Amino acid sequence: MKRTGFLGRIHREGKLKIVEPSTEIKDAYLQRAKESLSSGKALLEIGNLKDSVALTYYAMYHTLLALLFRAGIKCENHTARIILLKEVFGIDNTEISKAKEERIDKQYYVDFEVTKDAVKEAIRAAEDFNNLLFDFIEKLTEARINEYREKAKKIIRIR
Repeated sequence: MKRTGFLGRIHREGKLKIVEPSTEIKDAYLQRAKESLSSGKALLEIGNLKDSVALTYYAMYHTLLALLFRAGIKCENHTARIILLKEVFGIDNTEISKAKEERIDKQYYVDFEVTKDAVKEAIRAAEDFNNLLFDFIEKLTEARINEYREKAKKIIRIR
């Protein structure tokens, strides 16, 4: 219940809205996701591990944005988006939550070690997560989109 209160607050602040579903915005974010993952892999190869971790998270994040826009949900808060993944779509958000924490640690703090093996594991997790969401998005029907929009409205208490 605490999470739905948070989502309601984000909505009242104008940072979470139900909008028209958009395949164009979905496609743009899916392209960004692919580019971020590709860049994350390239950075791993040249040894830029911290930035690779960041782009690996953003690959997942952009795929999540693609799903939200396909369903007509606009959200301007990273944490709220991750919550919506689980609360609205029923998709496990553990991997993207972990990736977000890793990105924050590696981008903003200097006292964290990063290993190639850890980055390779993060990339594998991002690939799995993205494949799951790509498949989910591909199978969305208009009826399911409407169900998810209604569920989102209830969760954030839009009347």
